[in-house]
Parts: sequence; structure tokens; C-alpha cells
Amino acid sequence: MELQVVLPNESPAMPVRRLVELARDAEDLGYSTAWLPDHVLPPGEYGDTFGGLYEPLVTIGHLSAVTERLRFGTSVLVAPLRSPFVLAKQVATLQELSAGRVILGLGVGWNRPELEAVGADYGSRGAVTDDAIAVMTHLLSGGAAPYRGRRFSYEEGVFGPVPQLPVPLMIGGNSDAALRRAARYGDIWQGIPNGPDHFAERARTLADLAGDREVAATLRIQWEDDVSVGRKVDEIVRYRQAGAASIAVHVGDHDRAGDRMAALAEALADSG
Repeated sequence: MELQVVLPNESPAMPVRRLVELARDAEDLGYSTAWLPDHVLPPGEYGDTFGGLYEPLVTIGHLSAVTERLRFGTSVLVAPLRSPFVLAKQVATLQELSAGRVILGLGVGWNRPELEAVGADYGSRGAVTDDAIAVMTHLLSGGAAPYRGRRFSYEEGVFGPVPQLPVPLMIGGNSDAALRRAARYGDIWQGIPNGPDHFAERARTLADLAGDREVAATLRIQWEDDVSVGRKVDEIVRYRQAGAASIAVHVGDHDRAGDRMAALAEALADSG
């Protein structure tokens, strides 16, 4: 099982150089992927509820330039907040600049005030996300004009760069709609913890929906302040036994993140 980390990108007090240090530490410790959260205009201060202080795609561009093997993904980028044409261009560029180390993680968003603040419609966010994925898939796979979709269309235009390596698509969320979206479009599904039994049920539902398509069932969890490394390892093992292909761990605030990443990697290695 791959061990992944969610970088603590929610503190205005965190120096940018700290993100660089943590990304390099994660790579040296054997973490396969580092995820970055996303919010554009949340209604409250950045912190435990709202991550993504630094825009994730720009940050990935910076971090991929100072690492060699570590993959980077968005967990999750709120699709209805952005133009899918611009997003496809950004992701294609990142995939080329990073030598194929980018995972595009998408979600529909959950915070009505944030969506409404930027002019997005909360009620149609799921359908908008589906339509955005469709046109981005067309563009990133080298599809040519014209393209006519339900919401996003273009009659002429040339898209580039077309990534030499496909950009894996991750869909986040526990809802039935998220599972349907992952089964239809995704390479990866990233769930939110609600117990190993619930995760196993969601993973079985995903497999049934996906049919012949292979969609990896993965998980993102939080390392709470009062939880020891031993208890966190036990939790990871239970989710692994429930079928999680990989687990991304948010290791806490930036002051303790480095030590926690090291402790977790060592403890998991010892556990076999």
C-alpha cells in the first residue's frame, strides 16, 4: 500500500520555504504522493476547516521543480470554481514540466457561500463538474475542434501541450454521486473516513459501478492532535485491510508535520 501525505497548506504563518522542506522530506521518507487542498474565497479564515492558502496548481509547479520523484495531486480542487479550459491548460503544462508527476483530484465543492461568492451555482455544481471533466478529457487527450458539450463547447481552437503521459483523474467524496462520477471518469477515488466497514462498502459499490473499468479505492485521513503514532498506524492498517489501495494522511500543522511524517513512515515500516 502506498503511503501518501497531505501537506499542511492552511496556515498564513507558514513560510513558503516550509512547504519546500516538507515536500523534500516526504520524498526522502518514501512517500509516493503529496496532496494539496483547495479553496479560493472561503467565508472564514484559513485553518482547520479551510485549507489551500496557497493555490494548489501554482504550488505544485514550484514543488515539482525542487523534487525528483514525488507525485503531486490536488485533494481536492473545486471544479466549479474554475474555467475547465484554463484548468486543462494549467494541468497539461504541469504534467509536462513535472515529467508526468501530476494527479488531478476534483470535487464538486461543499461550501455554498464560497461558490456563490465567485458566481458559481451551488445547485448545479455536480452537473457542471461532469461537463468540465468531459471537455478537459477531450482537450488533454488531444481531441480537436469542434467540441460541443452541454455547457462547454468550442468551434475552433488548438490546445497544447497535449501531455505525453496521461494525467490521472482522482474524484473525491463519499456520496453516491461521487462514486458514480469516479466510476465513469476517474482513475482513482479518494474517500473520507467514516470507519473501515463503511469504506469497504463504498469500495464495493464503486467496483460494481465501474464494471470493467479499474478505479483505485483510496482514502484521506486526518492525524488528530491527541492521537499517538501507534493508534494512527492501527487505523491505517484497518483501512488497508478494508481494501484501501493507498491512504493520504494529513499530518497536522506545519510545525509538527516533518516529525510526524518521519515517525509514521518508521512505524509503518516496523509494522510490516
